[in-house]
Amino acid sequence: MKIIRFLFLFLIVSACKNKTKTEVLETSEINQLVLKHAKGFKINRSNDFKTIEITKAWPEAEKKYIYLLLTKEQAAKTIYNKKDYDGVIITPINKTVVTSTTHIPALELLGVEKTLVGFPGTDYISSEHTRKLINEGKIRELGKNEGINTEVLLELNPDVIIGFGVDGVNKTFETIKKAGIPVIYNGDWVESSALAKAEWIKFFGVLFNKEKEADSIFNAIERDYLAAKDIAKQAKHQPTVLSGAMDGDAWYLPNGSSPEAQFLKDANVNYLWSETTGNGSLALSFESVLFKAKDADLWLNPSYYSSFEQLEKANSLFTNFEAFKKKNIYTFANKTGETGGVLYYELGTARPDLVLKDLIKITHPELLIDYEPYFFTKLK
Repeated sequence: MKIIRFLFLFLIVSACKNKTKTEVLETSEINQLVLKHAKGFKINRSNDFKTIEITKAWPEAEKKYIYLLLTKEQAAKTIYNKKDYDGVIITPINKTVVTSTTHIPALELLGVEKTLVGFPGTDYISSEHTRKLINEGKIRELGKNEGINTEVLLELNPDVIIGFGVDGVNKTFETIKKAGIPVIYNGDWVESSALAKAEWIKFFGVLFNKEKEADSIFNAIERDYLAAKDIAKQAKHQPTVLSGAMDGDAWYLPNGSSPEAQFLKDANVNYLWSETTGNGSLALSFESVLFKAKDADLWLNPSYYSSFEQLEKANSLFTNFEAFKKKNIYTFANKTGETGGVLYYELGTARPDLVLKDLIKITHPELLIDYEPYFFTKLK
């Protein structure tokens, strides 16, 4: 009888232990994080589990991508259907690879930049802090984004790769996923407003278990942006603004519904193409731009040209604009890192408050007397 009782107790204890080792993933009672501006991703919580849903990875994307986030302990004892997810990411993330310079500021703002082990095109990175890590050999060069060096990448064996898609066709990403490394798409660049793009720091916050920090950082950026917008409303004059420059046979400039045009609207200026709509940039003839903007007060972002000499050499017809004659042309192309990466292309997405303040300083200098522009300078 003692033996029978012992065996009975042993079976009960074993059953209890096994129960703690395997838990079926329950997705009832889903709580969704409320986002203020971003439309391209969702963050869901169900019990102790988190998922990130990418609803718009690129402009024409029809597929939604869902990623499951588990701790090592959860992954060891949880039963789930892998087919339900486009990737399973184990946290905490100790090693990561990002593929766009716009991802760098989020890592730094959250204090997790030391997890970065590889990047395609390290020369494009402007941040002094991350460049220091590159120079110390802590971040490996991975080649080009379209053809990442998979041999080096597999050697690094990151916990996750944060990529971006243009049309969903990326054979390198498919190879990486087959090797068991999850690839999660970041679609911040697809968003239709500057604050929506900046809110993607919450995407990184979830990945790195820094939700509270990400929320606090974004709230501060949003608050500063809206405060600057209110200051711009005090302007008594709206200068007329031209943007862009010729590239080949077309002059490319922002359409009126783009985030770039929204900056100009919030800076309280008269952007001459503010009434246009659509996706992507406008592509206009030189004649049509000259006709409409010959007398514009300001000219912003004349492509990659960094000096009046370069601009005139590229096309002598540029000298017909009043903004050229009066030397009222401003660019962000001259603020670069030590290896030539343009600071605006890296930090501008994460810090729209600084971009807006720069534009207000340029267009309404009397409103921000003590402010020094962060990205923009007068053309040399």
